[in-house]
Amino acid sequence: MASNSPSLIRRFFSAIWMVFTFFYRSLIILLLIAIGVGVWMGYSGEQPVITVEDNVALVWRPVGNVVEQSDRDATEEYLDNLAGEPPTQTVLRDLVDSLDRAADDSRIRMAVLWLDSLGYAGPAQLKEMKAAIERFKASGKRVVAYAGGYTQRAYYLAAQADEVLMDPMGLILLEGYSVYNNYFPGLLDKLGVTMHIFQAGDYKTAVEPYARDDMSPEAREANLDWLTTLWDGYTQDVAAGRQLEQAEITNYVEQFVPRLQAAQGDSAKVAVEASLVDELLSLEAVREKIASVVGMDDDDYSFRQINFRRYLRSQTALSSRKGKVGVVTVQGTIAQGESSEGYAGADTVADLLDDVAEDDGIEALVLRVNSPGGGIYASEQMRRAVMRVKQAGKPVVVSMSTLAASGGYWISAPADEIFAHDTTITGSIGVFGLFPTFENTLDKIGVTTDGVGTTALAGSFRSDRPLAEPLETAINLIIKHDYELFLGHVAEGRDMAISDVDAIAQGRVWSGLDALDNGLVDQLGGFRDAVRSAATRAGLDADTAKVRYLTPARDINFGFLSRFIFALESAGQIDLAAMLGRLLPTEQTTFDKNPWVSAIERGDTRASYAHCLCVPAADAAPRQTRASLSETL
Repeated sequence: MASNSPSLIRRFFSAIWMVFTFFYRSLIILLLIAIGVGVWMGYSGEQPVITVEDNVALVWRPVGNVVEQSDRDATEEYLDNLAGEPPTQTVLRDLVDSLDRAADDSRIRMAVLWLDSLGYAGPAQLKEMKAAIERFKASGKRVVAYAGGYTQRAYYLAAQADEVLMDPMGLILLEGYSVYNNYFPGLLDKLGVTMHIFQAGDYKTAVEPYARDDMSPEAREANLDWLTTLWDGYTQDVAAGRQLEQAEITNYVEQFVPRLQAAQGDSAKVAVEASLVDELLSLEAVREKIASVVGMDDDDYSFRQINFRRYLRSQTALSSRKGKVGVVTVQGTIAQGESSEGYAGADTVADLLDDVAEDDGIEALVLRVNSPGGGIYASEQMRRAVMRVKQAGKPVVVSMSTLAASGGYWISAPADEIFAHDTTITGSIGVFGLFPTFENTLDKIGVTTDGVGTTALAGSFRSDRPLAEPLETAINLIIKHDYELFLGHVAEGRDMAISDVDAIAQGRVWSGLDALDNGLVDQLGGFRDAVRSAATRAGLDADTAKVRYLTPARDINFGFLSRFIFALESAGQIDLAAMLGRLLPTEQTTFDKNPWVSAIERGDTRASYAHCLCVPAADAAPRQTRASLSETL
């Protein structure tokens, strides 16, 4: 009997382990099913009703980068929300709409601009937000701005408030606008890399970092022109908001270090003495100050408030499915295929434009452009789709945001009317191509290349041998042809002579203000102005015409669970994929997809580009904290 005891003990514990494993696996399966169902219900189900109480403050807090439309993966975005992660993007029209709606809402007493977490927002986008703040103030309601410290972008918005508050440890860092590049010929020489450059346009400076070791006189002239326009507009608007002279804003920047020395390093004191801040208060004191107007919410230990995102969710009919003016947005680098974060996909945008052309309920189009350009072929696909809208008898009006340059202008040129802000960066009508070869690099390590081909071009597209003369000639011809095509499109769209377009093209970047003078844009104005113009052109009442936003589908999928399944299977835990079957369509996962793929992988074999590297550098983030998980100030 004693000899059988170990066997009985092993069987006993084995049975316990089997029971434990059964429940463990069942729990995993139920957990995965619950996650999937929860995500689906949360994404597609009805949201709880949000009540807006009387006499509350609207907390207007842009978090992350300001974008024209959300282009994040919908699944990742939703999971971030479930995990309590702060958003990485804020949609511009949400910021504008919330203020416009609150201006006419008797329940909203005032607005608080909470500007501690604003990421990138272009000058033109800041102008749109400034106009919305001014409309809110025009309704007779007060606006207060608060942040621990202000970046250059954040302070532009804060300056439009009736009162600017800041923490006693805060800093307002204004520096102006600049363009500085790294130049690589010295490095390329050391590595033995030969960079073959093809360009059409004296000012097409995107290739300069590979061709020379400093900024060319042409680039220096053009860049300084539009940078000066942007800075002049910034200082004018800030000075007007603070009721100061424009020179006082410039002097704050130029004399910042001497003033800081006089204040013994107290940056907040410098801001107050320069009249950029009205009062220095801690967060607790800010809450008490605003609570004196709207009252205190004892549950949140703060003033009575509603965040602008919740406020928008409380509103009905935020967008109309019956809008007569359709809006299609081109945001990011123009590329082949579907749109993704940072990219405007030609297929996606063209499909939306075709929807406008074919929809009898849409009578006009506003094309909202915020793009530095990209591939020529992809840009042409979008331009042809714009032409199809016009051929359907519908007026097309372009509203330029911060950037509408190179390929961004290629697609804008056919419009019946083009609106831009004075700070919009546009033009850059030129074409370039780059082709690096590494034969000298390989030679340094003793590697040579040799072989045979059936034609003069066979093997020419290799980067491990010198660029063959026939291929170099071919690329030059293609670049020249594409530039002439670009000039022709602009001349046709703007009703100009090609020679006149060529004189203002050459790859040169223009501010919206200068573009108005040289005929590249028709009007200075924002998105609302473009909508009114499109409505009027379609014979609609500009004051009552409804807008319909056409956006790419952002469907949630369950591919994100495939990583978890794979991890469990790799550890030998359980064959969940077989057990769950089709519930989890793992082939839909996009987590391994890198958006920064090459042009060839995106199907752009033409390899010529209308792209502008023309975003100004500005804004450090002084003492700026990570966005808190709470929406409550």
